Amino acid sequence: MKYEEFSHINIIKDENNPFCVLYEYEDGSRFYIEPQFYTMLKGFEEHHREDYPRILKRMEEVVRRNKKVIFTADFEHPQTEADDEYIILEIFDITNPLQIFVEDKSRGSDYGD
Repeated sequence: MKYEEFSHINIIKDENNPFCVLYEYEDGSRFYIEPQFYTMLKGFEEHHREDYPRILKRMEEVVRRNKKVIFTADFEHPQTEADDEYIILEIFDITNPLQIFVEDKSRGSDYGD
């Protein structure tokens, strides 16, 4: 699967992770994008269109600084299997430092079973 935001970055085929895309910058920095992370990223684009370029820029900065990153929806249970050199980040690890927040308006029912 190719994502338009990252179409300028080289894709590396990783047989061990067929559901996640592995990208590599010209400096050798690599990152995986898991499908659920991408869905969340697109949600930020929809709700924070003016901030979306800042989010993408921050992702690139983090990857170039850390060299190996997995972008996942759940850092405790990532889909991607990679060596221990990769750091695992969720969308909020990118957006919170930028002061871009999503208000969680969902809540449980007021009624018991």
